[in-house]
Amino acid sequence: MEGQAAGGGEGPSPSREAAGADPMAGELVTETFEYDGGRQVTVYVPPRPPEAVVFAGDGQRIARWGAFLEAAGAPPTVIVGVHGPDAETPRLHEYSPVFDPARFAAHEQFFVEAVRRWVTSRFGVAPPARRTAVFGVSAGGELALALGLRHPDVYGVVFSASPGGGYRPPGVLRAPIPRTYLVAGTLEPFFLENARRWAVALRDARADVVLSERVAGHGDPLWRGEFPRMVAWAFGRSRAGEGQRWSGRP
Repeated sequence: MEGQAAGGGEGPSPSREAAGADPMAGELVTETFEYDGGRQVTVYVPPRPPEAVVFAGDGQRIARWGAFLEAAGAPPTVIVGVHGPDAETPRLHEYSPVFDPARFAAHEQFFVEAVRRWVTSRFGVAPPARRTAVFGVSAGGELALALGLRHPDVYGVVFSASPGGGYRPPGVLRAPIPRTYLVAGTLEPFFLENARRWAVALRDARADVVLSERVAGHGDPLWRGEFPRMVAWAFGRSRAGEGQRWSGRP
């Protein structure tokens, strides 16, 4: 059952910690689910009423990037970080639909359905699709693209950083297509080529797409630095107080 500790039975209260030295940097809440023998999800809760939600793969690292959003003055955003496998092969099989479709489908159901239900129940957060993004880096960038295209009613925005090359644009991109922000570094040509490939396909399908090319290599400095720009691009045009109508504090 979602929200219970691995192994069944009522789990302990979610662990909580400050997201940074600054008390205004928000709070991190971690819960363990039964999926895959015990999978954690870490949620960053901003200090102000949220205006948007970002669901992310590799949540053990990305959920902690909320402090970068605060420092950049980005709209207050909940980050729902679904932890990924430590080993690279299982991670690729979960994040790209082309390698192991059964494993991808199981993770997709957990990510899209179970985690989202828990977030709504636990945090009172249930934004419309236009205020909900899916985010991933490297192989997680493939996950973000795949989930966004498969669930545009859930994720109205895709943030894809340095997407891998396993999952490529399908022959036909069917509407509706989420608004998409791609980023890749000029020092990671393989991933830049993939990002450009997706940008062309999305533009040909008349989607709203941004491709940011930075002088950077493949790693967190590029992705962390671009994340606040992604959030500002997607959610910086909200009406004042819009987030307060659909969300609540834990």
